Amino acid sequence: MSEPADALTHRVDTALASFLDLRAKSLSRVGPELAAVTEAIRTFVLDGGKRLRPRFAYWGWRSVRESTDDDEALVTAAASLELLHACALVHDDVMDDSDFRRGRPATHAAFAALHLDSGWPGAAHEFGAAAAILVGDLLLAWADTMFAAAELDASALPRARAVYDDMRELVMAGQYLDILVQARGDFSIEDALRVAEYKTGKYTVEGPLHIGAAAAGAPDEVFAALSAYGRPLGEAFQLRDDVLGVFGDPAVTGKPAGDDLREGKRTLLVALAMQSASQVEAELLRHELGDRSMDDHGVAALREVIVSSGALDQVEQRISQRTAEARTALGCNAIADEARAALDQLALAATERHT
Repeated sequence: MSEPADALTHRVDTALASFLDLRAKSLSRVGPELAAVTEAIRTFVLDGGKRLRPRFAYWGWRSVRESTDDDEALVTAAASLELLHACALVHDDVMDDSDFRRGRPATHAAFAALHLDSGWPGAAHEFGAAAAILVGDLLLAWADTMFAAAELDASALPRARAVYDDMRELVMAGQYLDILVQARGDFSIEDALRVAEYKTGKYTVEGPLHIGAAAAGAPDEVFAALSAYGRPLGEAFQLRDDVLGVFGDPAVTGKPAGDDLREGKRTLLVALAMQSASQVEAELLRHELGDRSMDDHGVAALREVIVSSGALDQVEQRISQRTAEARTALGCNAIADEARAALDQLALAATERHT
């Protein structure tokens, strides 16, 4: 029997809420000051997000398990991925100096506001950044705690744990690649795709799929089939995110228009635009990209370069191509029928989105 997306999301949210309640009680031992930390985490984790990573993990498990009678441990382990994701987002916003996330102040901005409102001495932005780094660290530790508390089957746990550890390592490596490429000012297509793969793709799609499959004790051919689906889809997911970072509606994305342009993100969109733009347009892009004070007019000018150079069309074509590759890979008989249908729908949910 299939698990409806909304029902699975509810189960994940319930598991997260229960876990965060326990951690809040634990932190309260330190003192009432920690209530601000636990409330910030609770709001960030529970009041937003598409729960894609837990859903991929669940259907990785269901790729070989047709019954849902014994899936409680898997749901808990899958839910822990949301804490890992939250850690990545909180730290990412600090590194990018991005003040908004999901239509609300980013964690570092919220703690800076707390500093200002409280009238404390010193620099509010420094306190906000320090607090957010610690919140992200706490989320990473709690992700590990929740994963361990899931009590996956002992025979499957070593392989699932190995996938989980590898996934955490790769997302940090991908994040470093991202800031390195920005620091060097590169406009390499290869670099942009490598960042997309490691910063987001592997821990969003392939990694969660493999965790679910490992927890189910899946044979090697299932892992291969899930990779054939997950790798192209992970790239398509990040490329869609890149498009939204430049062209998304702030009322829907929850972030200012063109935020990626102000942050100087070296995405595939930008790399392709630099390759095909006229000399004047390329110089404009090189000069203005990463200008934190860029106004809406400046954003519009860079958007026009990306469109007129054909970069937007090329990225949209690549999203469609990579999504089609992922969906075609589901034809493999190694994956159970119900899981194939669910993963096909998830491919569309991951790439045909507005947030």
